[in-house]
Amino acid sequence: MKVAAVQHDICWEAPDETAEHVRPMIAAAVAAGAELVVLTEMFATGFSMASDRIAQPPTGPSTTFLAEQAAAHGVWVAASVPTADPALPRPVNRLVVAGPAGERHHYDKIHPFSFAGEHEHYAAGSSFLTAAIGGVRVSGFVCYDLRFADEFWAVAPATDCYVVVANWPAARRHHWRSLLVARAIENQAYVVGVNRVGVDGNGLEHAGDSMIVDPLGEVLASAAGGETVLVADVDPAVVAGVRARFPFLADRRA
Repeated sequence: MKVAAVQHDICWEAPDETAEHVRPMIAAAVAAGAELVVLTEMFATGFSMASDRIAQPPTGPSTTFLAEQAAAHGVWVAASVPTADPALPRPVNRLVVAGPAGERHHYDKIHPFSFAGEHEHYAAGSSFLTAAIGGVRVSGFVCYDLRFADEFWAVAPATDCYVVVANWPAARRHHWRSLLVARAIENQAYVVGVNRVGVDGNGLEHAGDSMIVDPLGEVLASAAGGETVLVADVDPAVVAGVRARFPFLADRRA
């Protein structure tokens, strides 16, 4: 399966404008053969703490846009959206995975970024997501989750590919790149890390550094600053082969 990482800028707290901005990038990813197209964390608004203003219902415009793009192109599309779910007491930072036939999966960010006060505006999720997409078992995480290896370990046996969407600041770009590779090596799985570029409404610069990493930690595709679309093949047979050749996961303590 081909996976595309769409590294894009975001129009601050302007979901309609951002949707129009990324629309041709999604089309370009599909034209390159992608079956799964991944955008960034809070792809349509930026990493804003104004949850009272920007959080949308589960069927709001940003989630609907992802679903419409998936249906229109016959692919899967993933990104996170600030979501006010009536089933929950507070908004969440929700990774939405929309399929071509109307499928809908989601994962709520387990680790709000307390350093920036995210925990004061968004509730923490409590469960994981692993979805079968094109024969690939895909598990999703959001930005700050990347720092918590145990969460990735928990789903490793049932995962061929991790997707990590982010608004990771340029000031800590070395951490982002290093942790993506580390998660691939230690779990012997693909990692697709998709980060935004540009300057957000808080004045923070984002350098992108999106990458697709294979189960041995080799970088298959990468980008520094600037908007771009990365595409690489993700093959569950490669994951199975690496794990059979190097059965390290069997020695992991629970």
